[in-house]
This record gives sequence, C-alpha cells and structure tokens, in this order.
Amino acid sequence: MKTTIVTLSLALAAGPVFATPCDEVKAKIAEKVEKKGVKDYTIEAVAPDAVGDKRVVGTCEGGKKKLVYTREAAKK
Repeated sequence: MKTTIVTLSLALAAGPVFATPCDEVKAKIAEKVEKKGVKDYTIEAVAPDAVGDKRVVGTCEGGKKKLVYTREAAKK
C-alpha cells in the first residue's frame, strides 16, 4: 500500500515533465486534417477560458492550453 502511494505521488509530481508542447500536438492534428483534404483552416493554442464557441481538438502543455480548430471560408 505504501509503495503504491509513493509511486502515485511520483507520477503526479512528474506530470508536467511529460507535458506535450503545443507545436507537436498541432503538427499531429494538422497532418490528420490535411489527410482529409481540408486546406483552409487554423489551429491555435488558447487558454482554457478563451475557447468560447470554437471547436476544441486537443490540449497541450499538460492541459494548460487547448487547441481550437477554425475552418476558414474557401479562398477564391
């Protein structure tokens, strides 16, 4: 029991060390979006309280930021 508590405490303390940078997550999401043929879009990292009505497609930096997707009108 004591070992489990120590292990869990260490895992929680190390959490921020394993936080994925936003650029890495954005690149992975962009790759998936572009495979579907979408050309005009943006993915941006914002604070969780700044999401508003935008579509959340991921999180980064250990949940400190959310990645939001916006599809833009086709350019003519």
